[in-house]
Amino acid sequence: MSSPATLDAWLAHCEQLHPKSIDMTLQRVGSVRERLGLRFDVPVITVAGTNGKGSSCAMLESIARHAGYRTGLYIKPHLVHFEERCRIGGQSVAAEELLPHFAAVEAARGDVSLTYFEFTTLAIMRALSLAELDVVILEVGLGGRLDAVNTVDGDCALITSIDLDHMDYLGPDRESIGFEKAGILRAGRPAVISDPVPPASVLRHAADIGADLWLVGRDFNHSGDRQQWSWSGRGRRHNALAYPALRGANQLLNASGVLAVFEALRERLPITAQAVRNGLATVELPGRFQIVPGQPVLVLDVAHNPHAAAALAFNLDQMGFYPRTHAVFGAMHDKDIAGMVTRLAALVDRWYLSDLPLPRAASAEELERTLRAMLPTQAEPPSRHGSPSEALRAALAAADPADRIVVFGSFLCVGGVLKDGVPRTRTAHSG
Repeated sequence: MSSPATLDAWLAHCEQLHPKSIDMTLQRVGSVRERLGLRFDVPVITVAGTNGKGSSCAMLESIARHAGYRTGLYIKPHLVHFEERCRIGGQSVAAEELLPHFAAVEAARGDVSLTYFEFTTLAIMRALSLAELDVVILEVGLGGRLDAVNTVDGDCALITSIDLDHMDYLGPDRESIGFEKAGILRAGRPAVISDPVPPASVLRHAADIGADLWLVGRDFNHSGDRQQWSWSGRGRRHNALAYPALRGANQLLNASGVLAVFEALRERLPITAQAVRNGLATVELPGRFQIVPGQPVLVLDVAHNPHAAAALAFNLDQMGFYPRTHAVFGAMHDKDIAGMVTRLAALVDRWYLSDLPLPRAASAEELERTLRAMLPTQAEPPSRHGSPSEALRAALAAADPADRIVVFGSFLCVGGVLKDGVPRTRTAHSG
């Protein structure tokens, strides 16, 4: 068989290799990684957690770049294009630049059956390992202990907030999930935990293996008012910092953990106070409480579990008064859909439910059944739509200029309204 000639063809090939989309073990991916000779000669930061991983990775990248370092970043999932998952020097790589790395993984795997995630992770990590970089940032996927990224020994691990998600694979409670996340920690190496109330399983595992544990409230702290904030660590302080450009109340906690990572790596990766200021001021990450000005205002957020939905609800509540809030929503059927709806129900006046182009996605009809059982009888009935862009068009048709539209849930939902660029929100009622 000839090798696929395009990235889309390679991705289609990857989807056919393994009978399961998720098959948690390191044996297959570890053996192929060894055959590839894949290794990193620069500091590697691994980032795990339930929520806040993407934001933390973006801040790590931005600060490091402003400090003059050439960065490599593996971040996922993508919103529109697969290439978004691999960033070098702050830019997504071109699709054609990934092709030789997919071919190398195919040649190395032999008869080993890799999942889509395992194959693509190896290809991207190979691309990063062969680039001329100063630091590599790897976002962990599902869990940590058995995630493909965990075949790499990180020089510093960061674990963000831990909450209930992927419970079919990771366990029924925070303690079980925390144990899986803690699998990325390494003996004698820094382990930064930015969750203010980490599960005891994380602390136990760190102690058992002898990791250098950095805890918020003990090893690093932050404080602030509405204008500025300050951070202190084991041996350094940053005062009078502007708030991160990423919006949302939880971003200060993420930023605090990021600064702890840089202090923990200061001997190998020193940064200046100005790099911190500029990095936080200019960081960008689409789809994380992204506010698009217009009439009406559009809010994009990949809140896809109850914990993230609660943070979204808090952030929406802080925005001020809007006559009506319209919600475009799409989610995977294995998510706690009722839990997400519960967090947002009091703020949303009308729901627009979207099908998503993935077999494990909940249909708009399935979402509607859940909502109808939860919404008050006098509430406006939700509407069903074939795609996120169709749902957004329906919301724009019904909204007044002073209203607010929130697109949230799966990455596929937010990405579905961004596939042709950031939407212009001009309603039929605008002047």
